[in-house]
Amino acid sequence: MPEEWATFGTDLHLSISRPGVRVSLERALRTAVQDGRLRPGVRLPSSRSLASDLNVARNTVAEVYAQLAAEGWLTARRGSGTAVSAQVATSDGPAPEIPPYEQESLLPYDLRPGTPNVLAFPRGAWLSAARAALTNAPPDAFGYDHILGRPELRHALAEYLGRVRAVRTTPDRIVIAAGTVHSLSMLCTALKRRGASTIAFEAYGWHALVAAARMQGLRTVTINVDGAGARVDELYATNADAVLLTPAHQFPTGYALSAERRRAVAQWARATGGLIIEDDYDGEFRYDRQPVGALQELAPDRVAYLGTTSKSLAPGLRLAWAVLPADLVESVRKVKKATVWSSDAVQQLTLNEFIRSGAYDRHVRRSRLVYRRRRDRLVLARDHRAPDVPFTGTPAGLHVVMTLPDRLAAHTDDELCDLAASRGLAVHGLTTYRIAAGRDDHPSLVVGYGTPADHAFEPALDILFGLLAPR
Repeated sequence: MPEEWATFGTDLHLSISRPGVRVSLERALRTAVQDGRLRPGVRLPSSRSLASDLNVARNTVAEVYAQLAAEGWLTARRGSGTAVSAQVATSDGPAPEIPPYEQESLLPYDLRPGTPNVLAFPRGAWLSAARAALTNAPPDAFGYDHILGRPELRHALAEYLGRVRAVRTTPDRIVIAAGTVHSLSMLCTALKRRGASTIAFEAYGWHALVAAARMQGLRTVTINVDGAGARVDELYATNADAVLLTPAHQFPTGYALSAERRRAVAQWARATGGLIIEDDYDGEFRYDRQPVGALQELAPDRVAYLGTTSKSLAPGLRLAWAVLPADLVESVRKVKKATVWSSDAVQQLTLNEFIRSGAYDRHVRRSRLVYRRRRDRLVLARDHRAPDVPFTGTPAGLHVVMTLPDRLAAHTDDELCDLAASRGLAVHGLTTYRIAAGRDDHPSLVVGYGTPADHAFEPALDILFGLLAPR
């Protein structure tokens, strides 16, 4: 029995036989409806189209449609075409309805760190950039070339990062990735292949980054963090081949790496041949003064700079970049080629257009103002309702760390997070981000103010300070 294909908007496989085409086609369509592969309400192709697809006479298809309509399997209306009857039953009874898409069930209020307010994503400006990008896209944008990423975007990023973050680079040293974890994974693989064995992390941070390094076979160690950022002097004792730092705004403690320690870690890298991996976390959002420039500027040959649109635009775009020392580019290119050949070309071209048009600068400046006002509202609410709760990390970023006063120290931060969840608020404790085991932290909350929609921000603060305010 030969098998042939017909297209019904979505593909449907039909098996018909010759001779006896009409009977075979009737049976194939009836079976497809009974099995639920053709669902109630699905519109069928015209008799001309189906006849052409199956290489049969058009009259044969028209007769089959008419017969199945008479039996109640199909409905046919002038001007509306032929469709599967809404009343038809499958072999197991009435066709089960496909449930509508539902978002993951979340708490109604969210003060967790790590994401911006995605409702503020600039849809109109992004759509305009996407249209321009598609209109001007060269044919090779839809092929398999450019493993490092689209050259247009790499040129735009080299100019933008130099202007805004003082990053010293050229387009040929930039690799486009699908996120910071992706960038780090490629780097760790390349380092491992070159003989590296150990990478150091700050004592607090994203566990996903630590996991990515371990997945690539590297041993992980930690260095402490204090009010001047990471204790980079501890690196010499670790024998680490690389260190990952968040110097602009240490995550989650919120401290910026001091100028003295920036110079010290650059000296460590030159003295030992180690690599500094700079996660420019919150680099765009600083409120007390101009943003601190990238550490990469001090040692471009010893720093791999990682950036992303996850905070400045939205994490769902999956757009990130790594600015590499020249001697690492080819190693990382080979890793990317062996794993993920390329990132989404259309998204890359859209971001290129978004940057070059000035829309990215305008969006970041507007977002910086919005988030600064949110930070100020959070601080004001604390001053009025729980003035004995100290903050760290307020000069930058989208979160603060709130150290619990002695009157609440009997509670662990996990207990307070559970209590907040029972009232509809998602918030994280500092222990959530502790990388080094065995530390005895004073209970603290890591409170993000970027995520909530505008209408949900004040209610979220009400729940938070309902837990923290003195009784």
